[in-house]
Amino acid sequence: MQRKPHVVVVGGGISGLTAAYRLTRAGTSVTVLESTPRMGGKLAASPVAGVPVDAGAESVLRRRPEALALISDLGLDDRVTSPAPAPASIYSRGRLRAFPEGQMMGVPGDLAALARSGVLSWPGTLRVAADLLLPGTSVDDDVSVASYIGRRMGREVVDRLVEPLLGGVYAGRADQLSLRATLPQIEQLAHGERSLARAVRAAKAKQTAAPGGSGPVFATLRGGLATLIDALVEQSGAETITACPVRGLRRDGAGWTVTAGSEQAPREFAADGVVLACPAPAAARILDPLAPSAARELAAVDYASMAIVTLAYPASAFPRPPEGSGFLVPGREGRTIKAATFSSVKWPWLGEALRAAHPDTETVLLRASIGRFGEEEALRRDDAELTALATADLADICGVSGAPVDQRVTRWEAGLPQYVTGHLDRVERARAVLSDHTGLVLCGAAYDGVGIPACVGGAESAARALAAQLADDHRSPQPAE
Repeated sequence: MQRKPHVVVVGGGISGLTAAYRLTRAGTSVTVLESTPRMGGKLAASPVAGVPVDAGAESVLRRRPEALALISDLGLDDRVTSPAPAPASIYSRGRLRAFPEGQMMGVPGDLAALARSGVLSWPGTLRVAADLLLPGTSVDDDVSVASYIGRRMGREVVDRLVEPLLGGVYAGRADQLSLRATLPQIEQLAHGERSLARAVRAAKAKQTAAPGGSGPVFATLRGGLATLIDALVEQSGAETITACPVRGLRRDGAGWTVTAGSEQAPREFAADGVVLACPAPAAARILDPLAPSAARELAAVDYASMAIVTLAYPASAFPRPPEGSGFLVPGREGRTIKAATFSSVKWPWLGEALRAAHPDTETVLLRASIGRFGEEEALRRDDAELTALATADLADICGVSGAPVDQRVTRWEAGLPQYVTGHLDRVERARAVLSDHTGLVLCGAAYDGVGIPACVGGAESAARALAAQLADDHRSPQPAE
């Protein structure tokens, strides 16, 4: 009897676990090796004020179907929930202001709404309006976000609108991030109408008119998005091993041998295929002896570190109850925090859980994000100092007073890959080299997109490709061990 093919997945984050889930469904035996003490990567939760709260990613984008399709496949449809219809704000020019209507990832499409918002100075607003008169700007090569949008609309709109929105996704800098990789919808518009503002306005109108276009943009799971990891681990049927870093990978006949575990007592895992679902630096180290040119490409991917300070306050600490879902803070404002989310307002299920845990006291839960690429000095401070910086900013910006009743600091060291100009070409070159190594595939945030749907989609593509390779492999059957 022919044995099942065996695949080793390196990395137990959402990408690795999704690949494992899809491979086991395709009839493959899978072992997932994770270097840290737990599965899940940046999907994690722990209690704050007695309620489990996401410590990393807290939602998925509805416009990309992969994550919600996986959630449905896992039988979790009844736990999918949307945010409350509470608008976000931006702290600009000394106070909180409503986001201008008609923008797409910070790029204005409605100049009247932009002027009313007061987010930009009057000279900055007039510079945006110049886009309507300027000749077309060609985008033949990969350029930075700041280079293209700045040429069309001026640097102020980049600093006060576009970069704060990108900062929440990449913690990156607009003058380094690739337009093609990070704002592909804007890059496509750049090849169309001469005016970027007119192109955005038309695209927004088309988006709103599409089915579901005016509905919620994000979704999560009751109990927190991190519960998706529990379901994946439970239902995949894969063997999962934590605290087991991979130390080597080599060809072994027609298959592979993966060396992992402690340096003193390493283990060897025989595999017909290998999925590298780990960050680019780890993949580069593993690949260096086998495919040095691919390793060099991946080693060049930079990462930003960040921290999330989660705070629970009595509602009485606020001068008035928070109404919006949160706010962004441009870097030029000189604050430590780059964003704050009123989580118990944004997610009704979380507000309900807090009321159940604290029936006598109304509690507001919020999380503040800290850390931008190249500006990580604040992250060198200890948890108490980091919390003090965050609470000081919140006091100035939204008037919260007194000490929080509970708090948590979560640090994501080198957590967000930087999609700088040329990034997509770099990943394509690395994958082209690896295509010569049958049974070896890449997936993960560094390669396929940093959002959960992008990671899920990339993992599913990698699993399909590897399953097809294994199905086409006509090696002689080997006896089961």
